[in-house]
Amino acid sequence: MNTNSDFLCELCDFLYPRHPYHGQLKEEYLLFNGHLQEFSQRVNYICNLQTGGKISPEEAYKQIHLLWKQLKRNKKQIQFD
Repeated sequence: MNTNSDFLCELCDFLYPRHPYHGQLKEEYLLFNGHLQEFSQRVNYICNLQTGGKISPEEAYKQIHLLWKQLKRNKKQIQFD
């Protein structure tokens, strides 16, 4: 049963990689970095779906555009010094 848990953990790490933050250790910077990494991962998935012919270029553009707007909203909500 433990090996199943290890497999899921490894799968999650593979599908949703997180990279360590190397900037100034401020809460708002870390929060924005998390949002930025999520944006990057989702854009990567959308690009792969479009390249694989699963979605049209127009649909990919629309989805990435919505993600960009969401990232901008998140940035505005974070109070930077």
